[in-house]
Formats: sequence, C-alpha cells, structure tokens
Amino acid sequence: MLNFFKYNWQVRDEWFEWCNQLSNEELIKDRTGGVGSILYTLFHIIDVEYSWLRAIQGKEDIVVEFADYNTSEKVKSLSDRLRNEIAEFLNGNLDVLKDKVVSVPWDKDKYTVEEILHHIIAHEIHHIGQLSIWSRELELNPVPANFIGRNFNSIHFY
Repeated sequence: MLNFFKYNWQVRDEWFEWCNQLSNEELIKDRTGGVGSILYTLFHIIDVEYSWLRAIQGKEDIVVEFADYNTSEKVKSLSDRLRNEIAEFLNGNLDVLKDKVVSVPWDKDKYTVEEILHHIIAHEIHHIGQLSIWSRELELNPVPANFIGRNFNSIHFY
C-alpha cells in the first residue's frame, strides 16, 4: 500500500511543478466542480490525508487553515512537512493495524484502518482527476497519471 501513497505524493509534487506556470490569482480562482480552486484542491488533499492518518494513530486532529497557505509554495511546504510524519507512520507495520476500528470527530460511523487507507488513496486520485479537467480547460497538459513506469525509489522524505 505504501507504493500507492508514494504514487500520490509523486503525482502531487508534479502538480506543484505544474502550478509554477500559473499566477497565484489563477491558482486560487474559484472553478466549477471539485472543492473550489486548483490550490485549495491541493490543500484539501493534504489536509484530508493528514487528518485521517492522525485519527488512525489516535491523535487529535490539527485544523489547518487555507488562509495560512494561500500560495503554491506554502501548500507545497505544508505537504513536505506533513509527509515526513506520515511516512514515518506508514513505514511501520500496518498489517497489525489493518483491522483496528477507528472513530473520528467529523463522522458518526467507524471504519477500519484498512478502509481509511484505501479512502485516502482514492480520495487523492479522485481530486487529481479534477485538476486534470481544469488543466485541459486552461488548454494546458495535465500531469500524467500513469502508475506504471514510475520510480518510487526517487521519493525522498524531507
């Protein structure tokens, strides 16, 4: 499962590179569909990933405000910083936790760790699809979404 997280992180980093061709005004422009804007979508992906993984660990949710991360550089920095903490946890033995039941303050239902990990992976892939649509609307090439052919050994934790 770690390779799917590495895949998402690699694609996310490529989207941050992609963002360099746009002005901040274009990145925060409200768009049709998705969660609002290109930059907020990237922020949302990171926030959701971090919140769920903290819940798995029995840690309190840390609310991160988009207003504090309103540029591509700030959102990328947040992604890098939180990724270290997430990677440290994911590098542990997740097999012993997969059937553990987790409850979160933002949902009345309970989920297993395995369900949550799959949700986090699918959630990011879903939103990356939205970024691809917006990219094409801007007449720009989206980041390739292929899983095959990627080198996950190049993923470095900061």
